[in-house]
Amino acid sequence: MSGQSLAEAAPLRDAPRRVRLAFPRLRVARRFVAPVVLVLLWQLAAQTGLVSTRLLASPAAIAGAAWQLILSGELAYHLAVSLRRVAIGLAIALGLAVPLGLFAGLSRLGEDLVDATLQMLRALPFLALVPLLILWLGIGEPTKIALVALGAAFPIYLTLFGGIRGVDPKLLEAGRVFGLSRAGLIRHVVLPGALPQALVGLRYALGTAWLSLVVGEQINATAGIGYLVMDAREFLRTDIILVGLLVYALLGLGADQLVRLIERATLAWRPSVLGER
Repeated sequence: MSGQSLAEAAPLRDAPRRVRLAFPRLRVARRFVAPVVLVLLWQLAAQTGLVSTRLLASPAAIAGAAWQLILSGELAYHLAVSLRRVAIGLAIALGLAVPLGLFAGLSRLGEDLVDATLQMLRALPFLALVPLLILWLGIGEPTKIALVALGAAFPIYLTLFGGIRGVDPKLLEAGRVFGLSRAGLIRHVVLPGALPQALVGLRYALGTAWLSLVVGEQINATAGIGYLVMDAREFLRTDIILVGLLVYALLGLGADQLVRLIERATLAWRPSVLGER
């Protein structure tokens, strides 16, 4: 084939690659179409009076309120308080749920001693424990952090326990054939096999942690996003209320994306992670 023919064929060979690169960008843009249209319709309905701005602030008013809260530093202060509560509560949940999940998942004795009790506690709606927590811990920070820890602990325990017990027996048998000891099987087969499900549990736990915080920050709170929302309710400031709800949504989304990054880093050996999505 001549040099001219090769030059003419090169763009044709590169065309599928350009299409593959453009397709993910098209998908990302397409996902924003519906939200953008909804926001525009919402703004139009507010301007024309179809939606009462007293009951539901317009997107422009919400953006203005958010900007004022950012400039004053009020939003950053309340956000820092909420993040601190979630971080402490999640750390407590991990510190309790991970050892219990390993103990129950890796031994029959652990399952007999731990699992039945935790399953009974899990069946209780943890938000219904608020009156007891107030009696035991008061109405300060410990109750708010305890609510977050309770909400996050059970998903972490259940998914870790289920992940360990769900490891393929053929993999365990293969590990024994290769001469792995019990400790080696746990390290090289059981824990990596349980990790995908455990990370799913962590994502679920983060969502539950934010839900618990919403309730916790309504109990004699003087700071936090929940306090900001409750204070705005007293003055019928729906714009600030919606700013707080939007912050909660963005925090939940950010936490979920963080766990997804951890999944990509720790589960690179899985074909579903390496393959195209």
